[in-house]
Amino acid sequence: MSIGDLSSILRQGVLQVLLLASPMLVSALLVGLIVAVLQATTSIQEQTLTFVPKMVVILLMLALLGGWMFTSLGQYTTELFSRIPDMAR
Repeated sequence: MSIGDLSSILRQGVLQVLLLASPMLVSALLVGLIVAVLQATTSIQEQTLTFVPKMVVILLMLALLGGWMFTSLGQYTTELFSRIPDMAR
């Protein structure tokens, strides 16, 4: 196992985390922006007005993309475990 192999494993792990987290983060960001504009135009400063829509959108994204996320993470984990014998040499 060389430094290049370890670097590749680390890079793939970071890419996997970004790939799995980005749909929820982007959707929460967009909903937060829309709610903030709505609050600014109507002068409503209720804290729960930003929290509840973000939670609903994140749960909806998890429900829609959960299968893909689980499959992607499973494939990455299987690939990582298949590399363990090569790491022991």
